[in-house]
Amino acid sequence: MDLNNAVAVVTGANRGLGRHLAAGLVERGAKVYAAARNPETVDLPGVIPLQLDVTDQESITAAARTASDATLLVNNAGISTSTPLVAGSIDEVRREMDVNFYGPLAVTRAFAPVIENNSGGTVLNVLSVLSWLHPAALGSYAAAKAAAWAMTDAVREELAPRGIAVSALHVAYMDTDMAAGVPAEQKIDPADVAAQALDGIEKDLLEILADDTTRYIKQNLAFAPNSE
Repeated sequence: MDLNNAVAVVTGANRGLGRHLAAGLVERGAKVYAAARNPETVDLPGVIPLQLDVTDQESITAAARTASDATLLVNNAGISTSTPLVAGSIDEVRREMDVNFYGPLAVTRAFAPVIENNSGGTVLNVLSVLSWLHPAALGSYAAAKAAAWAMTDAVREELAPRGIAVSALHVAYMDTDMAAGVPAEQKIDPADVAAQALDGIEKDLLEILADDTTRYIKQNLAFAPNSE
């Protein structure tokens, strides 16, 4: 996909990776709707702030109506509550699933006809290495991202006949607020991740693996867990 003159909607664009993605898209010549629950928190030059709460269908519908010229959707908005699946709050488990799975699905459903009407384009889903690696302490996040990975694969097949490509970005720890408690040496620069993601979109890659940890885990998916 040629990002020069593309029209992008980036969810969760007010901070972290989303902000870097929006900034990178502007640099590459795209028109960018920077979506956030509170658009007044968007302070990035050159973008159009857009109100969008991925858990609110009315908000999603209104955003799709406003950004009616979109050709690229980046489903970046997400949360992590560090909730285990058995001992943790079931309300927090549901909240993570709402934001990290149902949210991008609902936004994709709303924007698919928009992108199709604009002669096709791309959807990028920001996923995680925890789509494949499932630590107990992050059980709800891992479950939601695993579901989002399956959704990405299924939606890719469903939308291909409509001229819409669907890509997945998988990444481990980034130097963002979500990973504030992770040692610095284990984190990578979100600006670098954003650049890799946009390069991947331009090359029409279906899967973008942004770091060595993610590449290693993906390569070893065929190995069963030790059952001894």
